[in-house]
Amino acid sequence: MGSAIVFRGERIAAEVFDDRVARAAAVLQGAGVAPGDVVALMMRNRPDTLALMLAVRRLGAQWCPVNWHFKTDEVAYILGDSGARVFVVDGELLATLPGLSLAGLQAWVVPAAGVNSEAGCADLASWPAACAAAAPSQAPPLAPRGAMFYTSGTTGRPKGIRRAPATPEEAASGLAVLRHVLGFDPGMKALVSAPMYHSAPNSFAIGAAQEGAELHIEERFDAERTLQLIAERRLTHAYLVPTMYVRLLRLPAEVRARYDLGSMRFVSSTGSPCPPEVKRAMIAWWGPVIFEAYGSSELGYMTRLSSEEALRKPGAAGRPLPGVQLAILDDDGQPLPQGQAGSIYVHQPAYADFSYIGNDAARQRMERGGLKTLGDVGYLDEDGFLFIVDRAADMVISGGVNIYPAEIEAALLGMPGVVDCAVFGIPDAEFGESLLAAIQPEPGAVVDAEAVRAFLKPRLADYKLPRQVTLHEQLPREDTGKVFKRKLREPYWAGQARRV
Repeated sequence: MGSAIVFRGERIAAEVFDDRVARAAAVLQGAGVAPGDVVALMMRNRPDTLALMLAVRRLGAQWCPVNWHFKTDEVAYILGDSGARVFVVDGELLATLPGLSLAGLQAWVVPAAGVNSEAGCADLASWPAACAAAAPSQAPPLAPRGAMFYTSGTTGRPKGIRRAPATPEEAASGLAVLRHVLGFDPGMKALVSAPMYHSAPNSFAIGAAQEGAELHIEERFDAERTLQLIAERRLTHAYLVPTMYVRLLRLPAEVRARYDLGSMRFVSSTGSPCPPEVKRAMIAWWGPVIFEAYGSSELGYMTRLSSEEALRKPGAAGRPLPGVQLAILDDDGQPLPQGQAGSIYVHQPAYADFSYIGNDAARQRMERGGLKTLGDVGYLDEDGFLFIVDRAADMVISGGVNIYPAEIEAALLGMPGVVDCAVFGIPDAEFGESLLAAIQPEPGAVVDAEAVRAFLKPRLADYKLPRQVTLHEQLPREDTGKVFKRKLREPYWAGQARRV
């Protein structure tokens, strides 16, 4: 069943888009892409991006989405660590990556007016031209492996997730999970405006295409345009994150009242917790079509929460999906009683197993008795609803984006005048959390927020730059000498109804 795509107001018929996927698969086959190989994609939301992912999937290979905010060193690390054979990149993005080496890679560029001759783009073949010249591949689809996402790690370097090929049973059960969690149904018209380099909007787009949906792809989120598209195109499904909810709710009342949203049947939100007051406001406006899920790139979707449940259980992350094992364990691995917080461990049998590239130790540490943990802390209430109260790891989720402070701290320690530092998340009304850097400067050194951001900007993606900087004569430390980050973090969260 083919999927029609709508982009920049143009509708691409299902058979035409299927032809694009088949031609993309032929080009990749001609480049030697085989089952298990990795194809890296640094592309904005566009039909070619989705066609490439579906083509890679058809070949039993893995696509590796690269965050388009990344700088040269960040991109180079992922290209090398993933073992990518092929790299397809937007010309405008490649122009922002001076000095990036593509040695050993088969690379194509998606030209952009005015930039395709810059930063080495002229040395690369055009991906659209290569697809146009190829005969559509007739190869039957192979066992899908899914995407290779990179999740930032507590040691400062992101970890690549390599998933095993799905068995027919796993492929079928994984699709059933998507249908349940994301509300897919026949005749749906879906909207994705969140960047497809993230795992959740990526799986939303892939799943919608598998279901034969009419999929509207937006290059970026715009609050009023979202309302306009829903009203004019009679859209039924959308993927949105809490930050988008906040921006929608901030529209003037007269703008919000201008659009008929009655066609919407299911809005999916995953990746970051939604504040109860934001959820209530969205349900009051859009009706009981707002759904939330708890999941991860490694473990997949684990819980689901409907609008009715959200109103009855404010702050809950939902109940475990059918077949999911979920346990709350103490530090010794013993089950904790109802209502008592501990480490959240789960097993989701709908997905094939995974490994971390070159980091078996990290993969082994997260598993206990067949159950796996992301380091989140929570409890189950008397009705079996999961509440997430904190994270044992240092991860910050800002605007639905996972950020691990260790990478930022490692970069900051290279800044002249910085003796030590600690980066952590503090409450933010729009993004859920924002970054604060607590810095211990050398005596007499001039270190301020502007200097910190100027130092980090060429080294890290902009969303990793701390919004606030505080200076400390001495940072609080544990007996081991490690910075006591919890003591720094706690005052900012005092009085908050949530800890994440």
